[in-house]
Amino acid sequence: MAVNSARATAIGPFGSQQTTGSDAVALTFDDGPDPVNTPLMLDLLRRCGVKATFCVVGYKAAMFPDVIRQIVSEGHTLCNHSWLHDTKLGTYDRESIRQDLQRTNNAIHGIVPNARVAYFRAPGGAWTADSVTVARQLGMTPLDWDVDPWDWNLPKYGTGKDMTTHIVTWVESHVRPGSIVLSHDYQKPATTAAYRILLPWLTARFKLIPLPPAPVT
Repeated sequence: MAVNSARATAIGPFGSQQTTGSDAVALTFDDGPDPVNTPLMLDLLRRCGVKATFCVVGYKAAMFPDVIRQIVSEGHTLCNHSWLHDTKLGTYDRESIRQDLQRTNNAIHGIVPNARVAYFRAPGGAWTADSVTVARQLGMTPLDWDVDPWDWNLPKYGTGKDMTTHIVTWVESHVRPGSIVLSHDYQKPATTAAYRILLPWLTARFKLIPLPPAPVT
């Protein structure tokens, strides 16, 4: 396993966490849960012995509670990704932001009452000082990333095998000790296909972790 010296936790926009702060690499999956692709991703992770972090959208969690239960029961970390994935959320007043994030946490806890939701990721990475402040007030660490293969950008990178090849190439060339890798599990079958290739490659080179269930301070 190739491991270099530990990295300090990198600071992202408005003080968000951008790396793991160690040699370990964290895989994060956004915008789910998806009733098809999330279970497929969970199966891949289980077969490779890997835990990850799932940044879930509140209304989708409410729609697919069994997937949320599976994420938690298999030892993965949950992250609040807002109620509707409104990329303008951070521009609203603090009380509106608070209501949105609390609604998402309440939906998660209605499914898995004891689950720790230790992180918040801004929709679209559209961080603001207010969204970071509210997240911290609710006990959540703002979670950014340092590796983004843009698996959502179908017009630029295509679909199917083209997108899968792009994701694999991008992650392999950009990941390093301490990286937080952003990908998507909602309606992204090419991403699932990419991780069939990436997981063996990553596990041979890095320690892969779910982000800690308690906030990083």
